[in-house]
Amino acid sequence: MIAPGATIGILGGGQLGRMMAIAAAQMGYRCHIFAPEKESVAADVSASFTCAEWTDTAAMARFAEDCDVITWEFENVPVAALSAIPEEMLRPHPRALEVAQDRLAEKQFVESLGGQPAPYAEVDTREDLDRAVDRIGAPGILKTRRDGYDGKGQWRIASQREAEALNLQQGGFVYEGMVGFDAEFSVILVRAMDGEIRYWDSAENVHDHGILASSTLPARARVEDEVLAARALAAKVAEALNYVGVLTLEFFATSAGPVFNEMAPRVHNSGHWSIEGAATSQFENHIRAICVMPLGDTATTGSEITMTNVIGADALTAHQYLSDPAAHLHLYGKSEPREGRKMGHVTKVVR
Repeated sequence: MIAPGATIGILGGGQLGRMMAIAAAQMGYRCHIFAPEKESVAADVSASFTCAEWTDTAAMARFAEDCDVITWEFENVPVAALSAIPEEMLRPHPRALEVAQDRLAEKQFVESLGGQPAPYAEVDTREDLDRAVDRIGAPGILKTRRDGYDGKGQWRIASQREAEALNLQQGGFVYEGMVGFDAEFSVILVRAMDGEIRYWDSAENVHDHGILASSTLPARARVEDEVLAARALAAKVAEALNYVGVLTLEFFATSAGPVFNEMAPRVHNSGHWSIEGAATSQFENHIRAICVMPLGDTATTGSEITMTNVIGADALTAHQYLSDPAAHLHLYGKSEPREGRKMGHVTKVVR
C-alpha cells in the first residue's frame, strides 16, 4: 500500500489529470505533474509541476525521484520517455500505452482476444487505400495509426472517388469500414493489483463531429443487451495487460453484437458522470488501484444521469446550467475557449 502523504506522479497536464489530482488530494496524497505545456490545468490543483519536453530524460528522472508511484492521464505519452522511470513505479504497465498508441496494433490485439472490431485494413500507400476501399467498401474512415483524438487525424471517405482525391504524403494509416449501429457505449472498469475488477454501469454515448457530446444513464435496453459480452472482452484486455487502474473500451451496439471501437488506458470522458452519480468515481478508484488501496463501490446512485460536455465558447455561458438544482458544473480552468476544445462538463443527477 502507498500510504496517504505520498506523492503521485501524473504524466500529462490536462483535465483528466486535474480530476485525478483532486481525487488524490481528498485522500491525502500530493500530486506532481509532468507536462511539456506551460499551461496545465492539472498543475493548477497539484503540489508540484515539472514543465519539460518528453525527451528531457534528466527532467523525467528528477520527476520520478520525487514520486512514489506514477500514472498518466492521456494515452499519447511517448513510451520511449518512460525509460527514465523505474518500471515498477508505473501503473498501469507501459504495455497498455504501446497497444493503445497504434490503432492497427490495438485492433489486432483485441482480435487475438476474441473481440470484433470494425472491418479494417492497414494503409501505407495509395495502392493500399484503393485495395482497402475495394475490399471493405465505402463509406469508411481513414485514420492515422498514431496520435489523433476527438475526431482529429480522421477522414471520412464516401466513395472510391473521394479516396482517390486524398493526397497521402506518408504511410501509417488504418482504413475502417463504417459500422451500422444502434448506439454507442463504453465499458469502464477498474482493476486492482490483485486482479479484482469492478465495473461502472455503461453510459450511452452521443458524439458530434468525433467529439463526445453527452453520456446518459440508464442506457437504452439495446445497450444493456450487449454490456455483459463487452465487459467480458474488457476483462480479457485488462488481464492480458496485467492492468492496474481504470481502463475504458468503447463499443458500437449492433445486430451482430458489440463491435469494438477503441480503448483508452486511462480514466475517460464518458465516465465523468461518476463523480456525482456513482458511489466511487472513476478518478478516486484509479487512485485507490494504483496506490494498492481497497477499491470503492461502483454502484450508480442516481435514477437518471446525463453528462454533457461544455465545448468551446459554450464555457462563457456555462454557469446558466446551475439554474437547475440537479446540475453539477465542472469547468477545467482553460484560458482559451477554442472551437472543439473541451472546456468542462455538466452532470445532471436525478435521485
